[in-house]
Amino acid sequence: MKDRIIHPTRFIIILGIMLMANAHSKPESHARADVVYYVARDGNDRWSGTLSSPNASKTDGPFATIRRALEIIREIKTQQQDLKADSITVQIHDGHYFQEAPLIFRPGDSGSKTCPVIFMAYPGEHPVISGGRRITGWRQTSVEGKTLWMADLPEARANQWVFKELWVNGQRRFRARYPTKGLLRIAGLPDMPPDAKYDEGQNRFEFAESDIRNWENLSDMEVVLFHYWVDVRLPIAAVDEKSRIITFSKSSRRRMTEGHDRKKFAPYYVENVFEHLDTPGEWYLNRQTGILYYMPLPDEEMHQADAIAPALSRLLSFEGKPETDRFIEHIHFRGIAFEHSEWLYPSESNEIGDLQAAVAVPGAVYAEGIRQCCFEKCSFRHLGSYALELSRGCQNNRITNCEFADLGAGGIKIGKPLQRELPAEQTHSNVIAKCHIHSGGYFYHQAVGVWIGQSFDNQLIRNHIHDFYYTGISVGWTWGYKPTLAKGNLVEFNHVHHIGIRTTGEGPLLSDMGGIYTLGIQPGTVIRNNVFHDIAAHNYGGWGIYFDEGSTHILAENNIVYRTTHGGFHQHYGKENIIRNNIFAHGRDAQIQRTRKEPHLSFTFMKNIIYWNEGNVLAGNWDDANFMLDNNLYFRTDGAEIRFGELSWDEWQAKGRDPHSENADPLLIAPENDDYRLRDASPAFKLGFRKIESD
Repeated sequence: MKDRIIHPTRFIIILGIMLMANAHSKPESHARADVVYYVARDGNDRWSGTLSSPNASKTDGPFATIRRALEIIREIKTQQQDLKADSITVQIHDGHYFQEAPLIFRPGDSGSKTCPVIFMAYPGEHPVISGGRRITGWRQTSVEGKTLWMADLPEARANQWVFKELWVNGQRRFRARYPTKGLLRIAGLPDMPPDAKYDEGQNRFEFAESDIRNWENLSDMEVVLFHYWVDVRLPIAAVDEKSRIITFSKSSRRRMTEGHDRKKFAPYYVENVFEHLDTPGEWYLNRQTGILYYMPLPDEEMHQADAIAPALSRLLSFEGKPETDRFIEHIHFRGIAFEHSEWLYPSESNEIGDLQAAVAVPGAVYAEGIRQCCFEKCSFRHLGSYALELSRGCQNNRITNCEFADLGAGGIKIGKPLQRELPAEQTHSNVIAKCHIHSGGYFYHQAVGVWIGQSFDNQLIRNHIHDFYYTGISVGWTWGYKPTLAKGNLVEFNHVHHIGIRTTGEGPLLSDMGGIYTLGIQPGTVIRNNVFHDIAAHNYGGWGIYFDEGSTHILAENNIVYRTTHGGFHQHYGKENIIRNNIFAHGRDAQIQRTRKEPHLSFTFMKNIIYWNEGNVLAGNWDDANFMLDNNLYFRTDGAEIRFGELSWDEWQAKGRDPHSENADPLLIAPENDDYRLRDASPAFKLGFRKIESD
């Protein structure tokens, strides 16, 4: 019996070496072969893994876990470093593979250019790597006349397993909140100094009459507060109904106002309130007793339901060592789903909140020091954090034809906020192409579709990004004119829409956002042939193309931008950007905006079409001469007079602005149907406008 227990491992190593040697001994035209292992839910980690399904006698077959397949690959590579094969492939059958810990890849797990290591779905099947736990043992109960289901989770008692997300039958369910729809508003900030700056937070506020009660288990609850371009989740410490003061165990990072107006207090809602578990699809976890309560949807039978809560913050971890030139290379993932993770802010922090874009939230699949790796036709969904993060030292990787959906934060993060001096630790030259990135920000509302920090020469091509409460694409992480690594990034042929608002009609919740948002000096960065539309901010700043602080030497051309609340283009401040051959249509409040005057050329704005029916042409500051506008075509469809601030068209041109521009109908084919192609007779062509390629 003892020999039988250890025999499979020895057999696998010997078999692997024999396969390699046999392939090497064949004629050159047949010198290589694939090495394939299989993983299945009905497998066994003591089997060889070389059979796709169990044999008739159930003595051999596939592995039961992906972890075992990885161990076997390591053993084979230890025995023979120079693998004479086309690839080492692990084919994974249907089913959920629940992980008790993240799958960890290290430099020694690398494949090579001639022999990559591939983890892929078995043809026609859809395996799931999950960081969740199934919840069973549901029983029906009644609480104050409400029919609920409850499950006792001993592992969740006394805060041992804290989760804030739940999926039932493959759909996200939300914690009980008050109010169920809409937002409350802070009534007063008794601790805010009269001269408080926007980054001076508070740890209590005054609420309006009856908005908050001294509910049971206050420590289970959070106030989710929206201000500026971020939200914050504040754990409740105490409620005084008499004074109408709520106190938190942590402080907000920013002043509790909606925007820069100190008298306009922030909106909020309260989450995980048992007394307001009153809407089908809502749930509540009592973190002391470990009891989970759920109000089912109509005809939802919990005895038959598939309920999953997250137990891991990370599903895959790539632990390369770029500082010592030890990279993880040539590992490919194809057709695999990554699901059910959650990350929460560290409890030891005294201050809650994020600088911007939920940048502190990591990826469920997290990588450092990977090169020439790829994710192809994978899905990242039902996650509580960012989905995928290419962090320090990630170079020349490809993410193609993947879907990122139902995300607690955002889709993809590339690079780090900090600049790295060592070239091996810099992140660059990654490609994100033909991906569908949508339905995010459910938990960290300020997250973005794709975030690029201190990283260069990346390509975002032909992606479809939509339904985020904050910015669609964010490029750069340096405020002002300091040196930056974010340069040479290409953003091309992407479709970005419903940012700030959702296709379901929700939002807006936040302000100061864009379809694409940039920061810092970025020579070589190009934003080209994209479509941005339906961008809306709660208080201020819903722009299509948004060049924020220090954005410099960026080219934006051949883009189509329409239906924004605050304008198609905005530059806060920057230097020598070029905005040409774009169509900006139907801004609500304005069409183009320039905020800060500076003693250099802000931008060149040429050969663009500006087409609108309400609001102003301009917003911001235009009373100096440090910008250049020319050869543009303006047309207001309602026939109202076009005015540039206080100036008429003639007065505007008399000041040397738009000297060769015209006011005429551009003859768009069907803008009412979002078709912004031009008819051949369009006067825009005489001004040098070129047809915009459609994808």
